[in-house]
Amino acid sequence: MPDNKLPPNVIKAWPDVLKDIEVDVLPLEYLDTIRVTFTNGKIWEIDIQSSLKKSPIETLEETIETMFKEYDQDIENVDFRLDTARIKDDIKRRTHKFMKKRR
Repeated sequence: MPDNKLPPNVIKAWPDVLKDIEVDVLPLEYLDTIRVTFTNGKIWEIDIQSSLKKSPIETLEETIETMFKEYDQDIENVDFRLDTARIKDDIKRRTHKFMKKRR
């Protein structure tokens, strides 16, 4: 992501809001899947939402971090696929809550 901008396909889901967002850190709860492409052509697709139902978030974070460290030299590309519907709902909900407090 150049300049920490979201990818165009994500921005397309809600352009009025997402086009100006810069991302430095993304909570796992907002990821749908992580697609890891290896130099040998293998592809691993990690279903984050299913994994979060089975394991605590801390365990999943540790597992993913360990995987990236262990396979660092063999990874060609990592594609983080966002749960844009969840992001959109959370932003709307938090904005509504904020606006109610401001009145």
